[in-house]
Amino acid sequence: MNIDLLVSALTHVILLPPVCLVLGIAAGMLLRRWKPRAGRMLAVASASILLVLSTVAGARMLMWPLLEHAPVLATGDTGGAGAIVVLAAGRIEHAPEYGGRDVPDLTTLARLRYGAHLQHLTGLPLLVTGGNASPDGVHEAKAQTMARVLRDDFRTPVAWVEAASETTAQNASRSARILKDNKVGRILLVTDALHMARAARVFAATGLEVVPAPTMFHGAGKLAALDFIPSAAGLHMSWYASYELAGLAWYRLRELTRPD
Repeated sequence: MNIDLLVSALTHVILLPPVCLVLGIAAGMLLRRWKPRAGRMLAVASASILLVLSTVAGARMLMWPLLEHAPVLATGDTGGAGAIVVLAAGRIEHAPEYGGRDVPDLTTLARLRYGAHLQHLTGLPLLVTGGNASPDGVHEAKAQTMARVLRDDFRTPVAWVEAASETTAQNASRSARILKDNKVGRILLVTDALHMARAARVFAATGLEVVPAPTMFHGAGKLAALDFIPSAAGLHMSWYASYELAGLAWYRLRELTRPD
């Protein structure tokens, strides 16, 4: 298995809230048999952090460092870019209301909507990137689904489809080859705001000049009273922010350990 995919899988399952904190509570309860004070402290600390991160207010604390890398793109500003690049997220498989075809999930759909909006404003050529086609051919690559939705539902032309990548780093490297072959060196990069820090970093590492074009600003707006109460929405936001922070740390570690 690709090392990036393995790290991603482990991060999804074990290293992120709530699983890591539930494991911390369980470990603390077990540790109490031999080290009562240490076990109690571990269990209480894990439970307290879980409680905080289950709120929207707590999730926003994790989002702040990511949103610093996601400035809002001024309307109509292309930043001198020669193309728009839209990154895949997830998909809904065998959607019954669409005749059993795969369709973009909510995150991918939001990215597509903003990419289409920018294309209509600027007229720039658009590239979609994302693989994960099934070996048996039942599921097409995410980029192929994205291109179909852009053309059919958003009436937006797609210039290039990169359908072989499985990670953000591969999105960057494979898209860069296509873009450079077509004399494009500066891009509008479309992804959600929390993903932008990691995505912009790996695209810039390919030699492309990146103009961030983020969408889905989950941390925007004033906090309400309900945002301090634990909720599934708060926990999901904490999970996603933690995943992006972990991914950013992993890419930085790879850069530090890469031979010169």
